[in-house]
Amino acid sequence: MTTYRIALIPGDGIGTEVLPPAQALLDAVGRRHAIAFTYDRFDWSCQRYLAEGAMMPPDGPRRIRDHDAVLLGAVGWPGVPDHVSLWGLLIPIRRTFQQYVNLRPVKVLDGVPGPLRDADGVDLVVVRENVEGEYSEIGGRLGRGTPDELAVQEAVFTRKGVTRVVEYAYTLAATRSNHVTSATKSNGIIHTMPFWDEIVAGVADRHPDVRSDREHIDALAAKLVLAPRTFDVIVGSNLFGDILSDLAAAVAGSIGVAPAANLNPEREFPSMFEPVHGSAPDIAGKGKANPLGAMWSAAMMLDHLGHPEAAADLLAAAFGALSDGVRTADLGGTADTAGYTRAVLDRV
Repeated sequence: MTTYRIALIPGDGIGTEVLPPAQALLDAVGRRHAIAFTYDRFDWSCQRYLAEGAMMPPDGPRRIRDHDAVLLGAVGWPGVPDHVSLWGLLIPIRRTFQQYVNLRPVKVLDGVPGPLRDADGVDLVVVRENVEGEYSEIGGRLGRGTPDELAVQEAVFTRKGVTRVVEYAYTLAATRSNHVTSATKSNGIIHTMPFWDEIVAGVADRHPDVRSDREHIDALAAKLVLAPRTFDVIVGSNLFGDILSDLAAAVAGSIGVAPAANLNPEREFPSMFEPVHGSAPDIAGKGKANPLGAMWSAAMMLDHLGHPEAAADLLAAAFGALSDGVRTADLGGTADTAGYTRAVLDRV
């Protein structure tokens, strides 16, 4: 029996409702594969911020440093600005633990109605640079409240940071359909994007068996809607990858089912896994939350920990319930959170 210690951060809103189903499914699948989990729960959230003035304690990353992985529910709540919740919890964890790959698989699932007429067969992955790029702390504001007020935000691209995430994308593509599309905007952004393009070209030369495309972000967004099946692995900067992954999830039917992994590929630090759907305050506490995103994120955690067969069994159960017609309200169904969870566990 292999045992893993998992840090749970339920967070806010429906985050607290989707992690228990993911835990139950992990435990059920784990029993079939001689895998056990112990869980340590942390109350880091907007509620903690409102009560104590901080999303997490100053030594928060140290407290979870020795866990095998982190499962996050969702973060965000009315009354707490989004930049406070993001920079007070998610970004410090990602950067402290060098989780420089944000991996977001996108797939059209049987039983999930999508907005496009012809999206069957969409199966792609967005690889987003996760610790630098456009999301930096460098900058400031001058002349606040005056007619001449200005704001400056600096993007930070390093050779090391770009190279390692692009190398990850090409290595991943070699296990899939050997096709990488790089998101850029080097026709308008004069310094960082040509730098990005140059590094991508160098990495592509080291992977001659992988087909390489370069698309400007605006054209790429359009093509994701018009021809999503033409993509395999998309690699982009922090901002571009963030936008494209949400767009691609919507193309596949619902951002509510989308998973994400914040990976430290070298495994020097724990990686963090989270659904993409956010805290959804409008449905929190009503039993309407869709736990599939959290379940899929748990499967990504299993795969990262070295258990691809268990991950496949977990997804077969979660996707199979959809195929059987068991869907939550966000997917046009009538099942509540507990009902969908029961259907998935019954398949295990």
